[in-house]
Amino acid sequence: MIIDDIRITPIAVADPPLRNAAGIHAPYALRIIVELLASNGLVGISEIPGDVRTEDALRESAEFIVGTDPFALNVLAERIEKRRREHAGARFEDHDGEESRGDAPWDRRITVHVQSAVEVACLDLIGKETGHRACDILGGAVRERVPFAAYLFYKERGAGGRLGFDVSPATRGWPAARQAAALDPEGIVAQAHAMCDAFGFESVKLKGGVFPPEEEVSAVLALREAFGPSVPLRFDPNAAWSLKTAIAMGKRLEGVLEYYEDPVRGQEAMAEIGKTVDIPRATNMCTTSFDDIPSGVRLGSEDIILADHHFWGGIRPCIELGRVCRTFGRGLSMHSNTHLGVSLAAMVHLAAATPHLTYALDTHYPWQSDEVIVGGRFDFDSGTVKVPDGPGLGVELDREKLSELHANYVECGLTHRDDEAEMRKLEPGWTFVPTRW
Repeated sequence: MIIDDIRITPIAVADPPLRNAAGIHAPYALRIIVELLASNGLVGISEIPGDVRTEDALRESAEFIVGTDPFALNVLAERIEKRRREHAGARFEDHDGEESRGDAPWDRRITVHVQSAVEVACLDLIGKETGHRACDILGGAVRERVPFAAYLFYKERGAGGRLGFDVSPATRGWPAARQAAALDPEGIVAQAHAMCDAFGFESVKLKGGVFPPEEEVSAVLALREAFGPSVPLRFDPNAAWSLKTAIAMGKRLEGVLEYYEDPVRGQEAMAEIGKTVDIPRATNMCTTSFDDIPSGVRLGSEDIILADHHFWGGIRPCIELGRVCRTFGRGLSMHSNTHLGVSLAAMVHLAAATPHLTYALDTHYPWQSDEVIVGGRFDFDSGTVKVPDGPGLGVELDREKLSELHANYVECGLTHRDDEAEMRKLEPGWTFVPTRW
């Protein structure tokens, strides 16, 4: 089996106006669907965050992907990395910031996205060729259902996409909450009840870094009062707080949070939090690569690392990260992004094949209404998703939906994520500040 061709399809999916430290989500979130066409007629698929630079990098990488055996995962990963090192003056180069994690809440590195796209699609091909699920190729499932947490956001009124800001007064339940504004503790609690009722989540996370810290802590405490001590709570200020603020707010949240995610920026500041605040600290911002692990361990900057196969270069590196976390006494969970079913399936297979998984995973999935896989959206049962039964990822592309979502991409005109520019439509002159409070 040889890879004969690569097909790259940028898509745009409806996304509500969710707030974060860098601004607000646009009505559409960008994704890229990657297909590897093999010599035996099989097609392996993957899904990654969308950006025109990543799309260009994938197309440039086709020259050393095509003609390769998809089983040669190590060879492909090294070729992509070598391309980054040697591509002086072009898109893979460090000097233009495209290989930097950056200050924004999302990860803008390109090479890890390309590696992830290729690896996941190859694993899908291998599974289809051998008749085995991706998780079984990776050593076997240690769990057949994967737990997820409710992911709450401060949000403006609206549901994203063509729905825009049209809210039907007859809408009830989670669809109503997905459209309604949530800008205060009461709105956040209502959102949490609607999401947990609809999906059965048994733990809850709030994305902060949006309003003054006292307001956001009040929302967390309102969630504790509403749900009681049996529901684990997580809080993520998106590294928008100073060390002084994070310590003061953290002391108020001791005994309330399951973990405190990236309240401050950088490993040194995160380590200082651990010296004075008695809450486990989690990160997907200060320790984001294997190069960061030695200093993270030396400083004690985090207790939990939030993996993401899109940002660590694929599924296999995240499984390796799990072993590192177990060795150094770190917990492991997974970061989420605005994903559809292909990405969610890969995430579920990764979680199924990772023994050292100590917390329920994050997911944006309830916020999306579009889907690109045959059979429609995944079902959640008591906050869990069943590992797909079919070979490889166990999902297939719905060609009609793929075409519709690509048309969205062409029509919306977006080429990259820019929450700051979107926020200026709401508040003219607004600018992103890495440390706001």
